[in-house]
Amino acid sequence: MDRYERILTLHRLLKSARYAMTLPVLTDELECSRATLYRDIGFLRDALGAPIESVAGEHAAWRYEQAEGERFELPGLWLTSDELAALLALNELIGRNGPGVLAGALAPFRSRIENLLSDHGSGKALPIERIRVIPWGSRRLDQQAFRVVAGAVLERRQLRFRYRARTTDADSRRLVSPQRLTHYRDNWYLDVWDHDREALRSFAVDRIADAQALETPARDVPDAELDQMLASSYGIFAGAPKAWATIRFSAHAARWVADEHWHSQQKGEWLADGRYELKLPYSNSKELLMDVLKYGPDAEIVAPLPLREEMKIMLQLAIGTYQNPPR
Repeated sequence: MDRYERILTLHRLLKSARYAMTLPVLTDELECSRATLYRDIGFLRDALGAPIESVAGEHAAWRYEQAEGERFELPGLWLTSDELAALLALNELIGRNGPGVLAGALAPFRSRIENLLSDHGSGKALPIERIRVIPWGSRRLDQQAFRVVAGAVLERRQLRFRYRARTTDADSRRLVSPQRLTHYRDNWYLDVWDHDREALRSFAVDRIADAQALETPARDVPDAELDQMLASSYGIFAGAPKAWATIRFSAHAARWVADEHWHSQQKGEWLADGRYELKLPYSNSKELLMDVLKYGPDAEIVAPLPLREEMKIMLQLAIGTYQNPPR
């Protein structure tokens, strides 16, 4: 492995180890020589600021100093792409809140993120503004409602609020036990146990008003049950899968789709003619149809037949809109 990969691996080994790691173990794990290991340990300690301490024994051994080791993370240039993207996205989310009610609570997190994204080797701040995280489709959020909702989730208290459904515009009062707060496609959603309906439900936080956290402890639903109802189907819609969708993409679109993550249980297969076939479970067809539509003629729903017919109707209605001049 190259030096970059060795440094990342060495950091993770020392951070996760319960006891000091000996020289033979580390050289074996890193597939390197004794001299190379000493150089990497020196670089990790002196250039990147890792809290490494030596431990006397039969073999040379090292570990992270316990208190500092728990807090230490590699600076931005030594993060993986996923870690860097997560930190940048969180930094963007915090910044987007502006001087609202969350600014004070989030300020320490932003300071620490910016520290992680700095160059510890040179002591200079990296120009992170040159890496952009562009929001798309985010809706206006009542910061006070969000704060109450987030607090109820973390403090495990029941929550009462008024909710106006976007699909029907119906207004209702809800008493719920909050389970999870999810940030999905630049918007926040609250997964709950709805006490009036005695079922799991998901609510868009931007449609919640008059939120009030109660003193009553929230009912905890097991993670397995939450995943089964809220994460087993495509998109944000709750419910166990009712069918598997089969979508075929043209050879042109396949260059993108084959590398995309649509669902944790998706199955993909290249066809002999260069097209790509994607299969995934769904409960509510709405979001899935909209995502397939963006590929236009490069995507075709093959099965099940009801889903294919839904898409056909949507396309016919869209064509009908363009039959007459705009009003």
